[in-house]
This record gives sequence, C-alpha cells and structure tokens, in this order.
Amino acid sequence: MKLEAKNISVTIAGKTILSNVNPVFPEGRRIAIIGPNGAGKSTLLRVLANLHTQYEGEVFLGGENIRKLDRKKVARSLAILPQSMQIPPDTTVSRLIDFGRFPYRGMFTGGKPKEDREAVERAISLVKLEKFKDRQVNSLSGGERQRARIAMALAQEPEIMLFDEPTTYLDIAHQLEVMQIIRLINEKYKMTVIAVLHDINHALQYADEVIVVKDQKTFQGSPKKIINADMLANVFGVNAEIFSTTGGESVLIPVSTIKRQSS
Repeated sequence: MKLEAKNISVTIAGKTILSNVNPVFPEGRRIAIIGPNGAGKSTLLRVLANLHTQYEGEVFLGGENIRKLDRKKVARSLAILPQSMQIPPDTTVSRLIDFGRFPYRGMFTGGKPKEDREAVERAISLVKLEKFKDRQVNSLSGGERQRARIAMALAQEPEIMLFDEPTTYLDIAHQLEVMQIIRLINEKYKMTVIAVLHDINHALQYADEVIVVKDQKTFQGSPKKIINADMLANVFGVNAEIFSTTGGESVLIPVSTIKRQSS
C-alpha cells in the first residue's frame, strides 16, 4: 500500500516545526527518519499516522486522503508503535497482543475468533515470545516488553508499520534484537517500515532509505549517500570518523562536538 505526504507544514504553539515537506516512502522498503532533537521527526510520524491532525498539506493512504478515512480502516492498513504507551495492570502478553485486533471488531461483535487467534499466534512466534505469552507484561524485561508491543502492532496485520524510536532505553543486545525483528517484518511480509531512529549506525545498517529532518525541511536518499561525516557535521554538529567492518559495512563514530560561534 502506498503512503504519500504532500506539502506538509506543521506549526505548534506559534512555532513552525515542518515547512512544506514532501518526504517519499517507497513501498516495501525500510525507511529511517533521523535528525536532531526537536527537529520534528516524531511530529512527522504522527502526521503520517493521522494522530496529529493540525497540519497543512495532505497525506494519502492507498490513494485516499487519510483525514477522510475511518479510524479502523486506517488501522487495518497502518500501525504505529509510539515511544511509550499505557498498559493496563495485570495484562498478559497474549492479551496485550490481542488488543492489536481491534480494527477487525465491531462495537457489538467479537470479530472472528479463529482469525484473531491465528494472527496473535503468528505475531507471538515472530517475536519469539511463546514461553512468555501467559506472563504479565509488567513482569518482563524492557527488551521483552518492546517485543510484545511490536507483536501487538503486528497483530493488526497492517501493510505499513511506523516505529517511534523503537530502541530507546534498551541495552545494546536488545537494540540489535529489535532492529533485526524490524528487518524480519519487512522481509517476511514485504511490509513498508518507517522508523524514527536516534542511532545513526542503525540507520546505516538497517535502512534502505533515510529521511533527514533539519530546520523545518527534509532531504533523503540511500544511507550510504546521505549518512557521512559532512552530514553529521551540518545536521548534528559533531565531527565523526568513518570505519569499515570486516563485513564491509560502514560505521560512523562521533569523536567531538563542533564549537558553534556565538551570535
């Protein structure tokens, strides 16, 4: 399913966050959104998900203006995993993931139990939480909780998944685990994946396309073309060195901040 954003501008409390941006989201690809804090990355993601509706411009989902679509219809095509979410106390992993089936249930109907159960089981299997499915979510480690949250979004069976900083607060091993799951979702289901990322090397290793948000604008391209020492200096204000791994992948290591002239 195609997701398009045209001439998006956002102003919050009198401050322009995004100004007439036209990011492109190739179908079936992994797209990373990067940029400094406060640049508008998460705002852009929420606009795409129709969660932030105070914007100028248009977002099209499957060729239809997302503003005019029913909320459940949007949720059957697009899922978003926010940075944090409130989970009711005593919720089990299976129950949490089952919440992802809400787009397929009516106000007075319980959906299709067999299809719901199979979707939940597939999601649990993909994130490898079978032995935790009857555990309470609040008893899990941070990495396990994040995998359960990803499975909940996956149970929606969307064609597009949005992730807002999915590795925040996780240790290195769990960060890699989450990024590998995101890659698997994309490859297994040919799903378009759009993720706001803080770790530049995650964008280098896992993204097919990178969108940089800076000074109310966006620019984009392939990771190898976009992510380089000049970009880190201009966008993030840091000096960086580039190394190659034994596998031939590039790794950027920030070594110092750039002193800014006083205005």
